[in-house]
Amino acid sequence: MESNSNFKRKLHGWLSYAFASEVFVIVSLTLFLPICLEQFARDNGYLQSDKITRCVDSVNVDEAVPDGGPGARCVVKIGWFWIDSASFSLYVYSISVALQALTVISVGGIADHPHHRKRLLLGFALAGAISAMLFVALPSSSPVWFLSACLAVVANVGFGVSVVAMNAYLPSLAKASPTVVQLLANLQEAEATDERADDGNDETDSEQPLIQRSQPDNVMKLRSQYETELSRATSRISSMGIALGYAAGICLLLVALVPVTKMKGTTFALRLAIGLSGIWWAGFSIPAALWLPGAEAPIENAEAVWVDNEDLQQGKWSIRREILAAWKRLGWMLRWTEIKKLRNTFKYLAAWFLISDGFTTISSTAILFGKTVLSMKASALILVGIITPMSGILGSLTWPRLQSYFEWSNHRVIVILLALASLVPAYGCMGFLKISQDHFGGLTTQNEMFGLAVYFGFMYGAFQGYARAFYAELLPPGEEARWYALFSITDKSSSFVGPLIVGLISDITGNIRYSFFFLVFMIWTSIPIMLTVNVKRGRKDAQSYSYPN
Repeated sequence: MESNSNFKRKLHGWLSYAFASEVFVIVSLTLFLPICLEQFARDNGYLQSDKITRCVDSVNVDEAVPDGGPGARCVVKIGWFWIDSASFSLYVYSISVALQALTVISVGGIADHPHHRKRLLLGFALAGAISAMLFVALPSSSPVWFLSACLAVVANVGFGVSVVAMNAYLPSLAKASPTVVQLLANLQEAEATDERADDGNDETDSEQPLIQRSQPDNVMKLRSQYETELSRATSRISSMGIALGYAAGICLLLVALVPVTKMKGTTFALRLAIGLSGIWWAGFSIPAALWLPGAEAPIENAEAVWVDNEDLQQGKWSIRREILAAWKRLGWMLRWTEIKKLRNTFKYLAAWFLISDGFTTISSTAILFGKTVLSMKASALILVGIITPMSGILGSLTWPRLQSYFEWSNHRVIVILLALASLVPAYGCMGFLKISQDHFGGLTTQNEMFGLAVYFGFMYGAFQGYARAFYAELLPPGEEARWYALFSITDKSSSFVGPLIVGLISDITGNIRYSFFFLVFMIWTSIPIMLTVNVKRGRKDAQSYSYPN
């Protein structure tokens, strides 16, 4: 049995990486990267009306532009195509998450092996952090300004892969929680006592017909208590990571607010904010490097892990072979016969594909909408970025209390949060109705953006914790990293679809507001799929599932 101090050391290591990496999402990925990439394109772009006047030379480009107004629309030439400056940011993000998906698939199997999980996490974390820091050294006036897209891609890929490795620790951490360990010991003792009693009954009643004997009530009760506590421990640890990450993001946003405000939102101020997130990411990853288990960690459920331990001991382990094996395993995982065995897990992944893409695109689209349509200054957008995670922390603390009071299941909470969050893009669609003469309503004023930030953060902060913990209950044991890799593909790595379509909508219509209709459709489509997930059956199927060897 693992000591309590050893468990706390591992837990603190895991939480420290959540504290380090989530800053990149809150500060850069959600807020400053979309703005900065759009500003890079704007600094090198021209007015769409004549394609001669530089956007930075136009006095009208920073003025409020009514929806669909073409006068101040800024476009930049990439290759043979003219692209809207806002679409450039969305296309870069789309490419980055597509590459992230390919990378996550390739290395997901490596993260299932404790000997390499920690190295994978730290290696990609370092690559992502350095890429973020290099933004400081690349001005938008540089002839190679487009390399900003490459830095954004590498940073996002580094984050995605490292988080897959981090999430792979979550099930084992929950199982090592002292309360869970104690309940498991009680359950095993009760089962052993029941087996001894059963053996005695078999000797005295050998002539009785063979029937399947049901387990006694105390064993069933202990098993139910164990599963419930394991689920709570997983949710608790996951929510702690989310809350700490949000707190870290708020701290750095407050720090970044000073130079961005002093420099009046210049491109350098935006680059500096991204660079600071890279420094934070690298610095606070050090405790994770010291405390997370590495090569010394035992392999859980070793028969399920596709790593040849004999080759490992003989020094024949090969990254190339592991990557090929990962793609081979993905092929097995996505066979129809395998999908049917884990149908509830795959139903959840199908819903999550739409949900995550929709939520991520809502965040990036709202920021670009605020900048290009509502003409919000960089300092105001930072304030939106601060309000959202602050509200997220409040939501992550409030929703578990509501769940306990109304006795809702995790499944029901997720569905409720989905329905409530879908009202954000629906409200943006109302902007076409011209609700009032004061131009208030339907996200037509800056003040409404602040209100929606509070509302959306309150839902999204809770949803992230519930979604990750809920998925952990549907995973085959010993294969956490592979399945979290698939989760990542349908999470951040699926999000190339939303930004790509929103970018196309913006380019075709010249009005990014039309994308809100698409976002409403994505969220509402996911709800019926989520409602069909049978949690108890899915948990049972996952526990009994084994891959063909």
